[in-house]
Amino acid sequence: MNILVLNWQDRMNPLSGGAETHLHEIFSRVAAAGHHVTLYCSAFEGAKAEEMLDGMMVIREGARNTFNFGVPRRYRADFRHRAFDIVIDDINKIPFYTPLYVRKPLLAIAHHLFGTSIFAEAGAIAGSYVYGAEMLLPHVYRSTPFAAVSDSTKAELVQKGINAENITVIPNCINREQFPFTLPKHHDLTPIITYFGRLKRYKSVHHLLQAFALISEEFPQASIRIMGKGDAEADLRREAEHLGLNTPSRRQVEFLGFIPEERKAAMLAESHCVVNPSMKEGWGIINVEANACGVPVIAANVPGLRDAVRHGESGLLYEYGDIPALAEALRRILRDRVLHHHLQEGAVAFAKHFDWETSAKEMMNRMESCIVSHKST
Repeated sequence: MNILVLNWQDRMNPLSGGAETHLHEIFSRVAAAGHHVTLYCSAFEGAKAEEMLDGMMVIREGARNTFNFGVPRRYRADFRHRAFDIVIDDINKIPFYTPLYVRKPLLAIAHHLFGTSIFAEAGAIAGSYVYGAEMLLPHVYRSTPFAAVSDSTKAELVQKGINAENITVIPNCINREQFPFTLPKHHDLTPIITYFGRLKRYKSVHHLLQAFALISEEFPQASIRIMGKGDAEADLRREAEHLGLNTPSRRQVEFLGFIPEERKAAMLAESHCVVNPSMKEGWGIINVEANACGVPVIAANVPGLRDAVRHGESGLLYEYGDIPALAEALRRILRDRVLHHHLQEGAVAFAKHFDWETSAKEMMNRMESCIVSHKST
């Protein structure tokens, strides 16, 4: 197959996230299987206009904030004349509305829809832009085949008006070679609670700080590690100080910044548990990555995260925004060694279900079926 993928960014972009990880893991394997993959995405400072990356030809053009406006123009002027067998519309926040101008076989990939949660992250103007763009999605993509990364995302699409029969769930996975799939040895006297991810407002990392503040006197040797960068970092540092967690005489919250991929597994394995308090996710890949290190996860019971946690088996779920409930989950997992060990074992067992090789094969099958269906219409 000759495949064109449209995405806002590639994995080399400093602002890349889960959607770019998914694209890299899936389509690098598609390329390794002998298919030709071209990725069209926005440019960033210092990036080459064109280069081979992970077996894919990457074409970068335009600014990140306005890239979507240039996609139809570049497609009509160039890509529609090339011999692509299928076009992949990787939807992330603002859709490209490809069904309006792509006449070749088309497959949309859906990570998650923001809905009203965008207003927790963006201001009224930017939030309204994203919210309005998503509102048009079911009208424009009503007949488009979809690959969703979770059952929660599929349910959201169906609720928006997309036919369930048009949606195939192809889950996010983990790079199995990167993680040990064994139980780590913890220092029970100095347990580390970890948040790993971007520091964005809708990720609600401040909920973790507030919950920990409720139990910090009970566990004076416990600490929080926050790994990642983002525009919410300054607010989180101030929150830690305000809650008395970081003072000149007491520092229980450590901000470690960006952690390279090659250090991720070792850092996760040092954790007593990982906490994911986000308002909404498409999947929550860090949950399964932590599980693959033998680390249980406490996560908000929201779309995406609930797909990546088996409550009572690989971790614990609590209702989003319920700070006392999150504090109680932390208390249980810090105090109850039997429960913690049970969740560790369940975490490793759960993580073994997810393999990028399997998802890549499912994506190739989905693309081939889209091509066959298109020819028959």
